[in-house]
Amino acid sequence: MKHQDASRPHIVVVGAGPGGLTAAMILSHRGCKVTVFEKEAVVGGRNAELRLGPYSFDTGPTFLMMKFLLDEMFEEAGRSTARYMECRELDPMYELCFGDFSVFPTSNREKMRSEIERVFPGENAGFDRFMDRERHRFLKMYPCLQKDYSSLGDMVAPVLLKALPHLSLGKSLYQVLSGYFSPEALRLSFTFQSKYLGMSPWSCPGAFTIIPYIEYGFGVYHVMGGLCKICHGMAQAAQEDGAEIHLSTPVKKLLVQNKVVKGVQLESGETIQADSVIINADFSHAMTQLVEQGVLRKYTTEKLRNRDFSCSTFMLYLGVDRSYDLQHHTIYFAKDYRRNLEEIAHKKILSKDISFYVRNATVTDPNLAPAGHSALYILVPVPNNQSGIDWDKEGPIFRDHVLHEIVERTLLKDLPDHIQAEEIITPWDWERKRSVFLGATFNLAHTLGQMLYLRPRNAFEELGNCYLVGGGTHPGSGVPTILESGRISANLISKKMGLSFRPPKPLVLG
Repeated sequence: MKHQDASRPHIVVVGAGPGGLTAAMILSHRGCKVTVFEKEAVVGGRNAELRLGPYSFDTGPTFLMMKFLLDEMFEEAGRSTARYMECRELDPMYELCFGDFSVFPTSNREKMRSEIERVFPGENAGFDRFMDRERHRFLKMYPCLQKDYSSLGDMVAPVLLKALPHLSLGKSLYQVLSGYFSPEALRLSFTFQSKYLGMSPWSCPGAFTIIPYIEYGFGVYHVMGGLCKICHGMAQAAQEDGAEIHLSTPVKKLLVQNKVVKGVQLESGETIQADSVIINADFSHAMTQLVEQGVLRKYTTEKLRNRDFSCSTFMLYLGVDRSYDLQHHTIYFAKDYRRNLEEIAHKKILSKDISFYVRNATVTDPNLAPAGHSALYILVPVPNNQSGIDWDKEGPIFRDHVLHEIVERTLLKDLPDHIQAEEIITPWDWERKRSVFLGATFNLAHTLGQMLYLRPRNAFEELGNCYLVGGGTHPGSGVPTILESGRISANLISKKMGLSFRPPKPLVLG
């Protein structure tokens, strides 16, 4: 067993995704000895770069919201975001296509009022109420997302008690938005963001109305080179403070003695001792694959399979030898959107009437493809692997159906004739090749029974010296909340180790 320098706390991070690298960057800056083990050849996890010859794509997340939170993470490490990447705000944020008309949302409030008046005359009063009321909700809820829920007593902490009246308990996101807007398409324009959590707006808790508010209040950004550059920048910052990042080095299991994690064993057989271990692997995958059977009680394989999980995604990454006059982000709604989501989440079947998202990032960032070419990212929400769908059989059929729908419903009429490079990720690929439990790309569902204290905690409740980051723990899925999970775990470890740090600064809105 390899022993480490005893003069500094040694922290091992399993996985180099955004949550793990946030924690690594912060803790290395605070003087810890940090060692990161990543099974892939590149950093990023689901946020990694995917390359097809001269074409570059983000594997997973493509929307950067709450850029101020990303800035705070680099400030925690004594640095500035601008030193490592260039971020550009998008205006409009995206295009929403409803068949015979489109909406172009913007974070400029006056321009958005004009856009609503153009498409939905007379609905501006609802937008004004939305912005004012949801601003208040966000200010009450934001401190709850920054807090750790290590004990049941945290559920009666003043910050949460003050937020409770603003959680819209018993209401769905769709029901809350219906109180602001009458036209169905306008409601959907402010509720589709529940798909960032892999959920339907008809089942997503109403408290998540803060997600559309965050977009309209703070804007949507693109990171030049792709959102994968966030992880590249964090890895560089961590290494500048002495962190070691080992790529192509999978962890086989956690070393556990009497319910306390003592380190990790690598696939090579080498064992590494640690004072604390941070798990940035998919939570449910880690519990079922990195922890020996019989150790856990609350999160056994059987119990995990009985929990609620998000949907999955069918992914198409296409290198195309022409450019298109298409927005950076475009969302196409199914004709019967509610039925589409019902088939995904509950019936767990493949819809013929699909919704899909296209990212055409080369209109903002031409270096992602050769001159005159495009790197198109296409995402289709589909059931997770509880569905029993045989993706070896259905994958090629569904791929052709997706391309048919794109040709029929978008400006990309000649797309199939111009594909030069292609990669597909099915729900089976997410699970078998990318270690995502059940292929549920947005992790455990964000139901009321799986939030805050009831979600796997950052200071993991079943194993000592073990901390969680990523979408499977508090505060949940999405790049900003995953970054916050990294800071929460870093602060918990710092407190335990007696390292000085300042708590997150209060959010001040102008």
